[in-house]
Amino acid sequence: MDEAGLIEDAQRGDINAFNTLVLHYQDAVYNMAYRVMGEHHAASDAVQEAFISAYRGIERFRGGSFKSWLMRIVTNACYDELRRRKRRPTADIDVLDYTEPAPLVSRPENPEAHAEHAALSDAIQGCINALPDDQRMIAVLCDVQGCSYQEAADIAGVSLGTVKSRLSRARGRLRVCLGAVRELLPRRYRLDSESSEESTR
Repeated sequence: MDEAGLIEDAQRGDINAFNTLVLHYQDAVYNMAYRVMGEHHAASDAVQEAFISAYRGIERFRGGSFKSWLMRIVTNACYDELRRRKRRPTADIDVLDYTEPAPLVSRPENPEAHAEHAALSDAIQGCINALPDDQRMIAVLCDVQGCSYQEAADIAGVSLGTVKSRLSRARGRLRVCLGAVRELLPRRYRLDSESSEESTR
């Protein structure tokens, strides 16, 4: 894909060029939004809003990583939706949808392994949902999307030190959360401490 050429065409108003960019990045953008929002409807709304904003603002794109630029837009859309939820909470906010848009770990092939994978992903997503908004955003960027610290800082609009601090706190909370629900995890995914205990029996 000639990304630079498509961006130039889109900046000149070529909707087909922009749609090609959307198709190329929509899975990554949606996965980011879903991991942050925790349910499909809100993620879809955030992605739709992000792509509309990107189309309206693409003339202001001045080079660099187009993916990072898109991720920053969807990050802002997620933040906006999270703020709206806090101002106007509704009855269904706490109903979490764990159906996966994309796997957190490699998808196994046999039914038993598939069930174990689903249980693990559910537990991880539930713990991600429990993080404070700012920590959840950084954890998703770094540990799910695979962004570098600097990329996460650029996308989230914060300093490198803030990314490292938030990620450290997020990982600590995730360890505690997964430790609290480890009995729900498949045995081979449980924390080392439990495995060690069993090996000494």
